[in-house]
Amino acid sequence: MLSSWPILSIVTFLPLIGVLFILLASGNNKSSEHNCKMLAIWVSSFTFIVSLILYFGFDTTMAGYQFEEQVEWIAGSGISYHLGVDGISMPFILLSTFLTPLSILASWHSIKNRVREFMIAFLVLETMMVGMFASLDMMMFYLFFEGVLIPMFLIIGIWGGPRRVYAAFKFFLYTLAGSVLMLVGIMVMYLQAGTTDIPVLSDFNFPPELQYWLFIGFFASFAVKVPMWPVHTWLPDAHVEAPTAGSMILAGVLLKMGGYGFIRFSLPMFPDASVYFAPFIFVLSVVAIIYTSLVALAQSDMKKLIAYSSVAHMGFVTIGIFTLNEQGITGAMFQMISHGLVSAALFFCVGIVYDRLHTREIDAYGGVADVMPNYAVFFMIMMLASVGLPGTSGFVGEILVLVGAYKASSLVAFFAATGLVLGAAYMLWLYRRVVFGRAEKGEVIRMPVLNNREIIILVPLTIFIVWFGIYPAPLLDVLNPVVALISEAVSNTQMATANLQ
Repeated sequence: MLSSWPILSIVTFLPLIGVLFILLASGNNKSSEHNCKMLAIWVSSFTFIVSLILYFGFDTTMAGYQFEEQVEWIAGSGISYHLGVDGISMPFILLSTFLTPLSILASWHSIKNRVREFMIAFLVLETMMVGMFASLDMMMFYLFFEGVLIPMFLIIGIWGGPRRVYAAFKFFLYTLAGSVLMLVGIMVMYLQAGTTDIPVLSDFNFPPELQYWLFIGFFASFAVKVPMWPVHTWLPDAHVEAPTAGSMILAGVLLKMGGYGFIRFSLPMFPDASVYFAPFIFVLSVVAIIYTSLVALAQSDMKKLIAYSSVAHMGFVTIGIFTLNEQGITGAMFQMISHGLVSAALFFCVGIVYDRLHTREIDAYGGVADVMPNYAVFFMIMMLASVGLPGTSGFVGEILVLVGAYKASSLVAFFAATGLVLGAAYMLWLYRRVVFGRAEKGEVIRMPVLNNREIIILVPLTIFIVWFGIYPAPLLDVLNPVVALISEAVSNTQMATANLQ
C-alpha cells in the first residue's frame, strides 16, 4: 500500500506548501505574523506525522533501500531523481521533522521582526534537510547538501546577535569551500562509473589510488560539517550569534551531515582509503575531544560552552565511524541521534533564561533552582544526558563507541574516555554556577517559571532522551542490518589488504 505512494517526495516537499501559503498571507500586522507562525507550526507538525509513516512501515530486517522513487532527470546522462531510505537515513529524517516544529515553537516570541521571512526560511531548511538524507543520487544530494546553507545563512545573518553578519559569512564560506572539493570528486566518480546513482556507486570498485584522492575530496566537505578539529572554529561563532531556534537545528541536525556523509559515502565507496586514513581520523578526533573540552571549561558564555561541547561529542562520532567495526559505527549513529536531541534541548534551555535576563554570561545567574525548580529538573536531565549518564540516550552511544574503539585500538579508547571525564567536569561546573546556590541577584529572583509553550517543547525531548537510554531497541533495530552490511564490507577490505601485505 505504502509503496504505491510517493511518501518520500511528500515528506520532502510538504514544507514548501507551507511556504506557499505563508507567501499568500497578506499584510505585515500582528495578526498576519501570528497566522504565519500558525501555518509554519501546523505544516511542520503535519510533516513530522507523515514522516512517522516511514518508521511504522519500515522493515527493520532489511539492509537495503525502501520507499524508493526514481525518475530520469536528465535524459541519457545517468542522473535521476532518486529517493529512498535505509536504516542510516531514516532516523535522520525523523530527527529533522521532529526538531523543526519544536524549533519554530521555540522562536514564537523571540523573533519579532520579519516573522514571515523567518518562518519561510525554516520551512525551506526542513525541505533541504529531509531531501539531503533521502537522496539516492549524488547530484541531488549535493544540491540539497549545499541548499541547506542558504536558509541557515539567512537565519544567522538576519535574526542573530550583534556579530551575526560575521558569523553567518564565516559559516557560509567555511562550509562552501569544503564542498567544492566534494563536487570535483563527484564529477570524477561520474566519469569513472557513468552514473551518479548512489546504490550503483556503492557497489562500484574504484581503484585504490583513486579512492585516496576521492576520500580527501569528500573529507574536506564532511570534516567542516562535523566539524572536526581544526576546521571547527566557525561553529562557536555561529552558535553564539544564531537565534535559539537556529542553534537548536544547527546542533540537532546540521552537524550530523558530515557524519552521515562519512557513513553513506566514505566507508562503502572508498573502503581502502577509509582503512588507510582511519589512524589520521583518530588523531584529529582525540585532539578535538580533549582540546575543545578544555576550551569549554574556560568559557564564561553558556552558549559557547555548549558549542565547544558539541565539537567534543562529534569527536566521539568520528572515532566510532572509523573504528570500522559494527559496535563503533552503530555507536556513532546512536550518538548522533542522541546528540541531536540533547544539544537541541540544551540550547533551548539556554534560550529560556536568555529570554528572561537577556544575557548568556554564567556569572549573571546562580540560584535558578530557587525560582525555577521545574526548569532546574529539565536542565539537569539534559546535562546528565550530555555527560552520558546510564539511563539516558547519551550513555548508549558513548559506550558502544568506546567498545568499538577498544577493539580498534586500546590507546584511542583510553584518550576518548578522558573526554567523558572532562565532559562531566564542564557540564557539572555549568550547572552548579547557574542552578545551585542562593538566588541573590534581583533579576534572577524575578524570573518567571516555565510557561506552557516551554514545557511543551521540553517534555517530548526529555521523553525521547530517557526512552532511548532505557530502551534503545527501536533505534538499534533500524540501524543494525545496514551497519552490519557496511562493517562487513570494510572488514573484507581490511582482510584483503592484510593478505596483500
